[in-house]
Amino acid sequence: MQDTVILAIESSCDDTSAAVIRNGLLCSNVIASQQVHAEYGGVVPELASRAHQQNIVPVVDTALKKAGVPRESISAVAFTRGPGLLGSLLVGTSFAKGLALSLSVPLVEVNHLQGHIMAHFLEPSEEYRQSVPALQGVTLRHPEYPFLCLLVSGGNSQIVRVDDFDRMTILGQTIDDAAGEAFDKCAKVLGLPYPGGPWVDKLAGQGDPSRYTLAKPNIPGLDYSFSGLKTSFLYTIRDLMRERQAESVEQLAELIPNLREDLCAALQTTVTDILLAKLKKAAKQTGITQLAVAGGVSANSGLRAAMLELGRQQHWDIFIPPFSFTTDNAAMIAQAGYCKFLKGDFCPVDAAPYAKTRI
Repeated sequence: MQDTVILAIESSCDDTSAAVIRNGLLCSNVIASQQVHAEYGGVVPELASRAHQQNIVPVVDTALKKAGVPRESISAVAFTRGPGLLGSLLVGTSFAKGLALSLSVPLVEVNHLQGHIMAHFLEPSEEYRQSVPALQGVTLRHPEYPFLCLLVSGGNSQIVRVDDFDRMTILGQTIDDAAGEAFDKCAKVLGLPYPGGPWVDKLAGQGDPSRYTLAKPNIPGLDYSFSGLKTSFLYTIRDLMRERQAESVEQLAELIPNLREDLCAALQTTVTDILLAKLKKAAKQTGITQLAVAGGVSANSGLRAAMLELGRQQHWDIFIPPFSFTTDNAAMIAQAGYCKFLKGDFCPVDAAPYAKTRI
């Protein structure tokens, strides 16, 4: 019986990634990150697309070599069609089309957000586990349908009901900024490097979350809002600067010990409280007791700990992906693509990428 081999390409933002799944097992997952954006305090779309052009050939080649798969064995090419930065998506989409045409294999399009959710079903091969120390000896648990997924990243904050790999419904989502944006923008105000999320997480572990109180929005239903929280964070710093007669955040930090640590702790706790309050509400409304978290922000230690505590209190089953599967990566695209391939769900070669979409 011929192996089913899916080569996947992810290029939605500033990470170029390629992965290989063979007969349902993850064999490789290669990511090339772009450091150029740090000096600009955010991703520059034009620079991102150019870097993808430089990285995509060596990344795909490395993924195939690590998996021990020749190009002729590829059954299909999966790729992120959207949402994301259009220039970045064009690079991945164009490469996927060209490779699929040259090999006479089908194309499988994947929604980036669905990919994050499908990361919960990744099953690494033994060879791949040996290359990732954090996965060695670890049994990955997979949720059963239906389950609720809190999808949180730099650009999205959503509560998704997942009834199957191709049947997902958004129950609630942010009406303005996403949780990841709140972390990054507030970190920038504090003078922390980009991306700010990991820095907030690191400093929060050293701070007192009760020292400062930040506003929590009162949004009806299951939707989120983080713009008011950002404003509250900014006003807190402004008032402290007036009180201490400081001319900059740097000067303020010299006057107030642990200022950054305590503000980060308050920010992380407030964001987590906002996210989980709505998730808890959604679980009680739907009666679903299997809850998962996905997306880049799911790497936040405060959110992960709070999710586990929520599960303990409510007797719910909580699923948290390994850190290596939280950020943008092609492994999640390969998993979603593998499921679609088995169903025969292919896309035409003239499919165009899209910048925005719903699940």
